[in-house]
Amino acid sequence: MAMIGTTIFSHILPVICGFFGLIFIISGSLEEDKGKLSLGIVLFLIACIFPYVILSILV
Repeated sequence: MAMIGTTIFSHILPVICGFFGLIFIISGSLEEDKGKLSLGIVLFLIACIFPYVILSILV
């Protein structure tokens, strides 16, 4: 069961957060919307940091 949990937190959720982060960054920069841009930056940073924080707790 630990393999399923680590796979979700190391391979699936960061990719989803990173993808939507990039979409919001591109959309926010093209539309000059600071809200979308900042949300995209936060999502991308969460995608970068999330696996290290969660996996250090799980493993």
